[in-house]
Amino acid sequence: MRKFGIVKILQLVLVLAFLAVCVYRLFFERGLFHEIAQDADLRMACGMLWGCFALQFIFIFLDFSTFSDYKRDFRELNFAVHSDPLSGLANRNGCDAIIEKYAGRPLPHGIGCVMFDLTNIRAVNEKFSHRDGNALIQDFSNILKMASVSLCFVGRNGGNKFLAVFEESDMEQVDKFLSRIEKKVQSHNADAHSKPIEYAYGVAFDENVKDFTELIALANRRITDPDA
Repeated sequence: MRKFGIVKILQLVLVLAFLAVCVYRLFFERGLFHEIAQDADLRMACGMLWGCFALQFIFIFLDFSTFSDYKRDFRELNFAVHSDPLSGLANRNGCDAIIEKYAGRPLPHGIGCVMFDLTNIRAVNEKFSHRDGNALIQDFSNILKMASVSLCFVGRNGGNKFLAVFEESDMEQVDKFLSRIEKKVQSHNADAHSKPIEYAYGVAFDENVKDFTELIALANRRITDPDA
């Protein structure tokens, strides 16, 4: 799509440049102007040339319009494929896409992840309703989204599990992220009208593991066993 847009822009630039040359010669070269004015066949040829210019502009702008529609449809499709409709975060496919970046190669320095478990979601579903459970997932997802700004990628890895990925980062950034979440959860839980959020997490950063999937698995184990 990007190449198509570049080609169309180049095409428009070339047409405009050729048009500018024609207009310059027509209005600033008096001999040519009078020759065209006195020759009917030449006038017809010029009229056909201007008609070709007009058609070129029409087709180029139609291409741009179609291209814009394709880009919009692609964005909507990409959002549907990679976004979780309940949480508004990246879904499992979105999480897998970032994992695949590091498939088959050693992990670079400064990469890590945090796995989150929304621990009271089952209790909320059973005590109240699945509607309340979904609202709790949305509330926690919004907290993760706000806390991750300028720090990391966040996604819903399925059910009550959430994943945060840090690239070219350090533990200070991870601690900042976790601190933001803690403060926002405390603020949320202080509201008597909201169902309380209870969560646990495990961190794996700059670990000696084979690949990214092992890094995630380690972070997941550390949710229940911090010393893993």
